[in-house]
Amino acid sequence: MKIAIAQCAPALGAMRRNLEMHREWIGRARATGAKLVVFPELSLTGYYLKDLAADVACAADDPRLAPIADASRDIDVSAGFVERSPDATLHIAQGYWSGGALRHVHRKVYLPTYGIFDDGRYFGPGDRFATFESAAGRAGMAICEDLWHLSVPYVYAVEGASVIFAPAASPGRGVAEGGDLGTAASCRMMDRFYAQYLTLYVVFVNRVGHEDGIGFWGGSEVIGPDGTICARAKEWDEELLVADLDLELVARERARNPLLRDERPDLVFRVLAERMGVRVTE
Repeated sequence: MKIAIAQCAPALGAMRRNLEMHREWIGRARATGAKLVVFPELSLTGYYLKDLAADVACAADDPRLAPIADASRDIDVSAGFVERSPDATLHIAQGYWSGGALRHVHRKVYLPTYGIFDDGRYFGPGDRFATFESAAGRAGMAICEDLWHLSVPYVYAVEGASVIFAPAASPGRGVAEGGDLGTAASCRMMDRFYAQYLTLYVVFVNRVGHEDGIGFWGGSEVIGPDGTICARAKEWDEELLVADLDLELVARERARNPLLRDERPDLVFRVLAERMGVRVTE
């Protein structure tokens, strides 16, 4: 099954302009024969919003998102936006539209508030990790920092996910051994580890462009359940990356490498329950 990754450069705070950009990229993805196109974190608004967050926030059923729903009638679309919850809390959210309707929303749970990141100052955290049906099978969402917490892909894997979509707004920083970009080296190691040891696809979708002097490095990639690189975009520049997902490969890899079959979530639950002082009955 063919999917497309929109490694794009959203304009900060310009939702109308970004909607037009999404329509253009969705059209390009549709022309490739892709069944799904995935955009980066906060693709409809830009990332370093600060006080602009309230201006671009919208409920999941806001009419401003209707063009995305309309575009999803013949190609599934996943895009990032600022969601305003019923209690007026703002969330970094990633939606999944299919058949003309919003089918799933993931709210970013882990909000980095250190170094150059300030998510926790302007947004509230999500409170759940739920799998859903996508064009690529059972899926989970992990927005940027979510993926850096190993409990997140683990939960999705034991819940039956065959693919994790990881939209990101990852700035480029640091230098790794050999002179490679430090952020890129870390992300690629992490993507491959999760994909191979949880035997699922990892679809990492990073943005490019600059905001407030910070550069986003791109390098989006699709890693297969055997740890191989299915497709990888260039760094720093926009690119529509297209990859073919073999949905049967997940089953074959899980038969060959039965780590997930032999996993003990019941044991993990008991250990965590003891740590939290929760009594567990057999």
